[in-house]
Amino acid sequence: MKSGLSLIALALAVAVPAIVHAEDQNDKAKAEKPAADYEPQIRTTKLSGTFGGQRINYAATIGETIIKNKDGVAEVAVVTTSYVKEPRDPGRPVTFLFNGGPGSGTVWLMMGAFGPKRVAINGTGVDDGAPPYPIVDNPDALMDVTDVVFIDPPGTGFSHLIGKANPEDYYGVTQDAKLVAEVIRRWLADNGRWNSPKHLGGESYGTTRTAAVAHQLMNATYNDVAFNGLILISTVLDFAAGADTPGNELSPVTNLPSMAVTALYHGKASAASVEAFAEEARQWAIGPYATALLKGQKLQGDERAAIRRELARFTGLSETYLEQADLRVTPARFYKELLRDRGLTVGRLDSRYTGKDYDSAGETPDNDPSFYGIDASYTAAINSWLRDGLGFKTTREYQSIGRIGGQWDWRIGGRDDNAYLNVTPYIGQAMRENSGLRVLVAQGWYDFATPFFAAEYALSRTGIPQDRITYTYYGAGHMMYIRDEDRRKLSEDVRAFIRAR
Repeated sequence: MKSGLSLIALALAVAVPAIVHAEDQNDKAKAEKPAADYEPQIRTTKLSGTFGGQRINYAATIGETIIKNKDGVAEVAVVTTSYVKEPRDPGRPVTFLFNGGPGSGTVWLMMGAFGPKRVAINGTGVDDGAPPYPIVDNPDALMDVTDVVFIDPPGTGFSHLIGKANPEDYYGVTQDAKLVAEVIRRWLADNGRWNSPKHLGGESYGTTRTAAVAHQLMNATYNDVAFNGLILISTVLDFAAGADTPGNELSPVTNLPSMAVTALYHGKASAASVEAFAEEARQWAIGPYATALLKGQKLQGDERAAIRRELARFTGLSETYLEQADLRVTPARFYKELLRDRGLTVGRLDSRYTGKDYDSAGETPDNDPSFYGIDASYTAAINSWLRDGLGFKTTREYQSIGRIGGQWDWRIGGRDDNAYLNVTPYIGQAMRENSGLRVLVAQGWYDFATPFFAAEYALSRTGIPQDRITYTYYGAGHMMYIRDEDRRKLSEDVRAFIRAR
């Protein structure tokens, strides 16, 4: 679903009045018009469903929010999708969500977890096969406790730049955060929701975006928007933890617990439970293993042999292989090596999934079986729901995983090109300056894209109030909601988090 810094996430929002209807528009005709004449498409459908055991009437609005430059020229059409309970209640909570990538549309969270419809696939490690894919009612959607707004930044979903807009003005950590913050302000004003309880969240790079948007709305402006809670699903905040570069000893430490639970799942390790083995791996990784790695080539003799034996026990890899790798196994090598004796690879997004490469040689897998195992079904579902279910008319392709990551500006705070990204301090500042702000961190055990121990590491640093952070864990990977039990648990955990305001 993504490679390198490309991670999954969610986005869906409406910065327009929810009962406005627009005439059908043709994308080609729009493109031929000057940017000043761009007319946004807005469509509302009245629906009802049962969510959390309650029958709810709601308005589903999909529309384009137009962002203009300082000269008043339209440069971006941000497609947002909102689900608002009727009759409308200005005191009801509202939750803003997006996916990640950068370049990922909100298809994953909308059609997998929190939208009123979802695609029903086998989420137990088997691929999604061929269409048609069942699109079913989703009683786990959050409509009983909050209105939900999904936001697709430009380059994701149906959102796009207009006319001569410069991608450099929008494709970057801070540029993107400023735009999303503007969309949220617009939605609050247009829908009369400035004093509603508010939650902000995302998945994967969407958690990075959550921190950056919260910074823009709560710390970086004079027009503050305070939040009650941040929802971080498959969290990546400090990118040093996942930088598999020579000499970086942090990545082996934060990845080790994920390797351990994966080895346990596939029968290459033994323990009483995944929770117990994960905790044992955490303590060994941050203690003896980290100490050993920091010694570098000075680690020799009996001490090295003892570390190698324990590393083999946790990872399920042979001591011979671990010695050849100098006790530092990158995730990409792990995917290929763990089940090499079975002729199988394991997934990156969800290491429960297995794949079969062209052959069993080589260092890394041909592809990620946990991505190609689900991508077709989600793409079909989002196009069917938004085009046919909600009536959005466009000739544009829906960008489930767009290709804007290579254009992304990863710099913040005046750092140079060689600095790694860390937005965790944004969350710390927001929590210190808002005593009512809480954080929910939801992690899949089998996620190598955003490992659970890396998230814990980032959020345990100085300046972050620990008593307002809640961690929840799930028996799947990056998109834990593809597993039915985890989707229900995630929904219950988020509901409880929102109710606890």
